[in-house]
Amino acid sequence: MIRNFVIATCLSALAVPVATAATIVVPAKSGPESITIAPNGDLILGSTGSAKIYRSKKGSGQPAVFVDASAEGAVYFLGVLADAPTNTLWACQIYPAASSNQEHSALRGFDLKTGGAKFRWELPGITNLCNDFVVGPDKALYISDTFGAKIWRLKPGATVPEVFSDDRTLLGIDGITFVGDTLYENNVIFNKLYRVPMDASGKAGKPVDIWLDKPIKGPDGMRAANGKLFLSENAAGKIDMVTVSGETATVTMLKDGLAAPTSVEPAGGTLWYNELEADRANSMRLPK
Repeated sequence: MIRNFVIATCLSALAVPVATAATIVVPAKSGPESITIAPNGDLILGSTGSAKIYRSKKGSGQPAVFVDASAEGAVYFLGVLADAPTNTLWACQIYPAASSNQEHSALRGFDLKTGGAKFRWELPGITNLCNDFVVGPDKALYISDTFGAKIWRLKPGATVPEVFSDDRTLLGIDGITFVGDTLYENNVIFNKLYRVPMDASGKAGKPVDIWLDKPIKGPDGMRAANGKLFLSENAAGKIDMVTVSGETATVTMLKDGLAAPTSVEPAGGTLWYNELEADRANSMRLPK
C-alpha cells in the first residue's frame, strides 16, 4: 500500500488452526500493517509505528512483543509471513529515510518459535521497498519490491535472492500470491491486478493485465484460498474476494468502512484482516 508513505502487501493461505478471538488490538499507534498465522494458530502482526512485531497466542487476544528491533533505530515493519517448513518468520524491515526517493529496506528472517534473528538481506539500489512475499509451489520465497519495481526470488538453500521479474509495470507492486501454480501481483499505485506468467524453466514473462469488473482503490495485501484471491483496498477501506477467469476477474466486496485495511490472511475457515489506522486485526468467515 501507499498511504502516508507506508506501503504494504500479503501472503499465502495456510490451513492451520486459527486464533479464536474475533478482534486483536495492539498498542496505540502501532499501525499493524501485515498479519500472518503461525503453525500453532498464533496471530503475528507487523508494526509501522514501531520497531516491533507482535504475537497474540491462539485464543488470548492479548498481543505481546515477539521481535524488537529498537536497537537499530526508528525502523518499522511492513510484510510478515510465517514459513512453517523453514521455521522462519519473514519480515520486511524498513529504514527511516530523509525522503521517499531514498526509501531503503531489508528482508529479515526470524526464528518462528523464539523470534531470534537468523537472516538479513539488504535490498540493492538507492531506492527500494521490501513490501510483501509468498512461498511458491517450488518452495522459493517471492518478494515484492515496490519502489525497485522488481520481484525477487530466494530459492531454497540460497543465501541471496535473484531477480525473478524486472518490468516497468512492477513500479508500485504490492500484494503477491499464488493460486495453484499461477502467480498474481497487484499494483497499489496504478490500481491494477496482474498475472505473472512463468515458463517450464521458472523464468518470468511479462506481467499480464487482468481486467476487473469493478475499480479497486489502493490494492494492498493479497492472499489466496479456495481458488480465489482475497484482497485489501487500503484507500477504499474494503476487503474483497476476486474470482479470476483467464484475463478477466470479478470483484466481490466482503467488508467496507474499514480504517486502512492493508492485509488479509485466510486460515482454515477464517479470514483475518487488519485495520492499520485502528491498531487492530479482525476476523470473518472465509467465503467458499
